[in-house]
Amino acid sequence: MQPISLSTLSTVQARGLTVRIRTTPEPVAPSDPRRGPYVLVHGLGMTHRYLDRLAAELAADAVVHLVDLPGFGPDPRPRIHLGVEDHAALIVDALGAMGIRKCTLVGHSMGVQFITAAAIRSPALAERLVLIGPVVDRCRRTVVQQAVSLGLDTFRESASANAIVYTDYLRTGVRWYLRQLLPMMRYPLERAIESVECPVLVVRGGRDPVARRRWCREIAGRAKHGSLVEIPGQPHVVQHSAAAEVAAGIIAFGSRPHRGGDLFPEASDGATVKLED
Repeated sequence: MQPISLSTLSTVQARGLTVRIRTTPEPVAPSDPRRGPYVLVHGLGMTHRYLDRLAAELAADAVVHLVDLPGFGPDPRPRIHLGVEDHAALIVDALGAMGIRKCTLVGHSMGVQFITAAAIRSPALAERLVLIGPVVDRCRRTVVQQAVSLGLDTFRESASANAIVYTDYLRTGVRWYLRQLLPMMRYPLERAIESVECPVLVVRGGRDPVARRRWCREIAGRAKHGSLVEIPGQPHVVQHSAAAEVAAGIIAFGSRPHRGGDLFPEASDGATVKLED
């Protein structure tokens, strides 16, 4: 797999704000030279760092771009309010400035909302969507319920995942975190996904208390071309704890013919998926 340390950093100005994008080298032997790049988008309070392992796995298949949105990286926090659609517009504009015309958008947690809104805003850009640990469950759309689920997930994550998550939370700061929390809670992902035209893959860890099985099945089912894969025994930050398995599922998804309505009966490595909550 390509080492992430070889990635290059681009600082892109979009709508007067700074978007940082790290890009891996061209793979030596891509599985499909015609495939667009992967674009990885972080969730609430996070940066690209907890996506690095997944990026390293995907980099052997195609170029990977890791996005740090304004307010979540080292740059000053924006003074203006930014909702989900605003972040989506920033993603679309920043990728356009880099000459990226089509790609597979991969988001985790709140990043799922960002890329879904981006796909609706610019259908030509989104070749495929990968929604990892999507939020917010419409039956659990309160701050208390989400806080309890995140607290429970902390005990299921590895020490390395928790170290990255809480370090990034501290860097983001409480004020910016809370400013982004309300838009996340309000975003109706279950309705938005119905407007997406491209194939959609939902990925969850089998022990994820945030993106639960019923909710993920609903999102995959509401998509026009939706599929679901579960990685047994894994928590919310599944792309860190089981990067190879998640990458294998994403690559397999990109290699399948464009057809929808499937709920994957098996994990990408052929092992039976165990449905857990």
